[in-house]
Amino acid sequence: MSKKTFTEIEIKQLAANKYVKSVSSKGITYTDEFKEIFIAEKEKGKFARLIFEECGLDTEVLGTQRIKSASKRWKKAYTVNGIDGLRDTRPGNSGRPREKELTLEEKNSRLEAQINLLKAENELLKKNSFCGKGAEEVVLTPSQRFILIRSVIEKYQLKNMVNYLCTVAGVSRSGYYNYFSEQSQEQRKQKEEKDQVAKEMILKAFHFRNRKKGARQIKMTLAGQFNVVYNLKRISRIMKKYDIICPIRKPNPYRRMMKATHEHKVVPNLLNRQFKQNIPGKVLLTDITYLFYENGQKAYLSAIKDGSTGQILAYHVSSRMTINLATDTLKKLKKNKNFKKVKEALLHSDQGVHYTHPEFQKAVKKLGLQQSMSRRGNCWDNAPQESFFGHLKDETSIKACKTLDELKREIKQYMTYYNHHRYQWNLNKMTPVQYRDHLIKTA
Repeated sequence: MSKKTFTEIEIKQLAANKYVKSVSSKGITYTDEFKEIFIAEKEKGKFARLIFEECGLDTEVLGTQRIKSASKRWKKAYTVNGIDGLRDTRPGNSGRPREKELTLEEKNSRLEAQINLLKAENELLKKNSFCGKGAEEVVLTPSQRFILIRSVIEKYQLKNMVNYLCTVAGVSRSGYYNYFSEQSQEQRKQKEEKDQVAKEMILKAFHFRNRKKGARQIKMTLAGQFNVVYNLKRISRIMKKYDIICPIRKPNPYRRMMKATHEHKVVPNLLNRQFKQNIPGKVLLTDITYLFYENGQKAYLSAIKDGSTGQILAYHVSSRMTINLATDTLKKLKKNKNFKKVKEALLHSDQGVHYTHPEFQKAVKKLGLQQSMSRRGNCWDNAPQESFFGHLKDETSIKACKTLDELKREIKQYMTYYNHHRYQWNLNKMTPVQYRDHLIKTA
């Protein structure tokens, strides 16, 4: 039987042919008239494909395998029973036997068998899982369902209920019988033995050098240290089967929230590392960094830097990393009298959750700035700002600060020093403010 399925368009196309009795996505039934025409033409020496085409049937849609199977089946039926062998004798021509009317006793037996199966399934789920807030739904595998059906049949002596219970459980009857055949049991035994061997090798790699590893590290360790090559999918399957768990870093909750809401938007990299354009106020760079002071206390610094002059135009220090950390920095930029926005000025940042936030992006537009973002995971796209934070941490006494107010005073003093008194080789040996004035005069 062909595994090719028909699309809705193909079904409509085939159903319109007078030689097609019925058609579904998986199969097609031809009329008795077509079968007789086929045999008559076949005996004249015509090819099966040509006969189908002459009768208006699209052989590309039907597929070679389906045509070959039909030809072989009809020829055999005609040889054994003649023309009568080509007749469709199925009740109602539906292809399915009529279901007999069940007695009340049979209906009750089926209902009781179904209830017993559901009870057994619930008991199994209780043993294998816990029902708590956030618990994942447990779905039984086909093999678990086969075992469950057999246990119910043996417990309640329901030998004639195999087909019905398989239907209720959503598994095939042939799969049920095949699962308990001697051949299948022997195959499972051999597979289990191989899995045990693989498990021991994987555990050796997992604990190698007393460092726990994930599937990829295990694969490389097996090949490099033990000369054993396992497929990555096999390693993952064995780890899952025997609960070999590698502790992993938790995903960033802000990124998860961003994906869930679809409100945050990443914008293109318009800057492309063109930091120095010799126009003050044309390129603005922004970022956030951590500040650790006495006893491991943590604060956050948001800053906006002029890419052409190196001047820090606005900054904000906070003990909390909220969206206000970024938006308050924009407000301070707006209040800065020395900042003069030029045409097509842009604000460049990374793809942090603060900068993809709708509120921040709205504030950027209000200032009349274009927004640009670094490529994901590429710190070089905002290198001058990263460099500034590095100098700030090297040249300040942040760790000596005891309170947040003391830390803010230290940062304020450094910003004044950096803008007005810190000479820079790349700025023609001027301070950022001096270089800004120099660019304005020479413009």
